[in-house]
Amino acid sequence: MVKKSNGLSLELIIHPGEILRDILEERKMTQKELAIRTDVTEPHISKIVNGQKAISVRFAKKLEYALGIDAPVWINLQAIHDSELADFEEMHNISIEEMEILKKIEPITFYMQEEKLIESDLYGPDLLIAVRKKMNISSLERITDISQPVVYRLGAANIDYFTQFIWLRMTELISARQNVSSELNVKRLRKIIPELKKLMFLDEVEIEKGLKENLSSCGIKFSIVKHFAGVPVQGVIRVDSDNSLSLVMTNRRKFADEFWFTFFHELGHIINGDVQEKFIDYENGDKEKEEKADKFAAEILMKEEEYKAFVKNQNFSLSAIKEFAKVQRVPPFILIGRLQNDRHLEWNMLSEEKTRYTFD
Repeated sequence: MVKKSNGLSLELIIHPGEILRDILEERKMTQKELAIRTDVTEPHISKIVNGQKAISVRFAKKLEYALGIDAPVWINLQAIHDSELADFEEMHNISIEEMEILKKIEPITFYMQEEKLIESDLYGPDLLIAVRKKMNISSLERITDISQPVVYRLGAANIDYFTQFIWLRMTELISARQNVSSELNVKRLRKIIPELKKLMFLDEVEIEKGLKENLSSCGIKFSIVKHFAGVPVQGVIRVDSDNSLSLVMTNRRKFADEFWFTFFHELGHIINGDVQEKFIDYENGDKEKEEKADKFAAEILMKEEEYKAFVKNQNFSLSAIKEFAKVQRVPPFILIGRLQNDRHLEWNMLSEEKTRYTFD
């Protein structure tokens, strides 16, 4: 059986020497005569017509004189042959271990196909090659040897490095779809925070749309992408080559209070200048920067002294919560989540009042 790569059999990969041999036969010209006309040895011609030697740019120019066929024609034929042969060899140089990695990351590659980052009808070796190209890596087995320059906030230590690598690269590709008109503008970002807070009262579609539009005006590309097991990431911040910023959130945390706290936590890192660093693992990294970002998020969501006074009053009824939330200009779920986190409410208390996001 003939093995195929992208529908191409090895027998159909035509060496330009075959075309040269046909031309010589048509013109009744011997290899010896062509050798004389091109000022090369006869064995040199023999190796080319038998597909054992490539047509060099220099020899292509000599063929232009000897046969009257422009050199770029021969150069192009050789390039096509080399590319097709490389594709064929690539298809047949896939290890069992690499196919196992592809199987392991199947959920995220399927998502990439849904997002039209990879062709939807690819599978097996063809899909593997497409993933290699998107990941800019010649073998998925080398993923664990590469670290990516990103800032991200982890929620746990259970990391699958293959899935994480693919996921992080995928966020780059998704962010690249967006255009922003300016570099990062922290001053403007501070100014629009009240507008960002208003989005908490909208539905998911309007939230995502509003965040994209507002952050774009600050030189920030914003996306919400799917969460995958093995990638316990809540947010990713990346400095792009045009000095804009990419901020990616996931749908890992379903409750709205967690989403918004994480969102403003990430804004805290941006405003505090933490993203100038190449890589920060917030779970195990700089405790001071983490606490500073947490404090920023908490104070954005509600005034700290007024919150302390509310807690001191010890009235955590739903009506009291709704009234205080109204004064703070936040949805009740923000206050309920804060009270649960600070252990003033049990986790199961009033959870039915908390909004759940899917961002699917």
